[in-house]
Amino acid sequence: MDLLHSNGVLIIQHLQKDYRSYQSFLNFMSHVGDPRNIFLIYFPLWFQLNPVVGTKMIWVAVIGDWFNLIFKWILFGHRPYWWVQETMIYPNQSIPCLEQFPITCETGPGSPSGHAMGSSCIWYVMVSAVLSYRSRQKDRSTITLHRLAWPFLWSIFWLIQIGVCVSRVFIATHFPHQVILGVIAGMFVAEAFEHTPSIQTASLKTYIKTNVFLFFSALGFYLVLKLIDIDLLWSVPKAKKWCANPEWVNIDTTPFAGLVRNLGALFGLGLSIHSEMFVTSCKVQCGHQGSFRISCIAASLAILQLYDFIKIPTHTEYLFYILSFCKSAAVPLTVVALVPYCIHAIMKSAEKKTSMEVMDNFDMENLGPSKLCCD
Repeated sequence: MDLLHSNGVLIIQHLQKDYRSYQSFLNFMSHVGDPRNIFLIYFPLWFQLNPVVGTKMIWVAVIGDWFNLIFKWILFGHRPYWWVQETMIYPNQSIPCLEQFPITCETGPGSPSGHAMGSSCIWYVMVSAVLSYRSRQKDRSTITLHRLAWPFLWSIFWLIQIGVCVSRVFIATHFPHQVILGVIAGMFVAEAFEHTPSIQTASLKTYIKTNVFLFFSALGFYLVLKLIDIDLLWSVPKAKKWCANPEWVNIDTTPFAGLVRNLGALFGLGLSIHSEMFVTSCKVQCGHQGSFRISCIAASLAILQLYDFIKIPTHTEYLFYILSFCKSAAVPLTVVALVPYCIHAIMKSAEKKTSMEVMDNFDMENLGPSKLCCD
């Protein structure tokens, strides 16, 4: 592994030296791959366009991130910014200099990359959804369009994955082999859910059971290894020790923080899909589907950006996890139930008001002069 890591360090140094002028773009690509964007941007957009795809997104993101956590705990992958400080392969005074950035100091193990895995998961689902929709159309022009769209969309997919991977290596938070492993693992998880249609009809009980299983299996794995004196949170002290700026170390990047955040989103999705508000909002008349969906997308994205400004107190770790779970659960509840229900109510009220105005105008037009001047 030392040879793999040392070659990875050379690649990081090359990127930081020769591609420094692209720093803003690479930071942006790292943000594109941020798993939190799945819930704040991709999910609210796709669920309103196609609830089947939106639901699949949450399941893929949550299960994929759970596998990512387990893989990280099994593989014990180092991150470049602390590995260069602790390895013994470099002679004295020759430790490579790796620049750090505000988003470098993640605290979990490094392999596989969570950003790369989450990005490949979600973009695989989105590309597959578009191509699947096109393939169902039978006319000749649509078949031709599908053949043209296939290489184009998959080229976009790979360009985004390469951009995310390079950005994560550039900021010295991952070695190259870790991001490659993340992309491959993410595609496997997404492809598995292409053949799991049962999630679309999952009951609330299934959502709750899945949450309980994912949480206690991860917690049990952690506790069992702790009993035999293997600390799966070994990476957190290393991050705190070797991060260039202590303020860059964020509790939100710890292994359990990601687990709790994802479980909250899955639980919120289960509650919202089986809520009366969601059922009511599904009764929108076909003539208003376009305006209804656009309104839901705009309102959901705006409200979720406000959610992102809510900062959870970090002074108490257990309180942080509880509040993080609740905040994550509020995201699908807002997108799936609250926003569509409110917009449905507003549109229904506007329809009723318009209908009453039309009836009033009709009555006024049909009243005779003697009736209008009855006094």
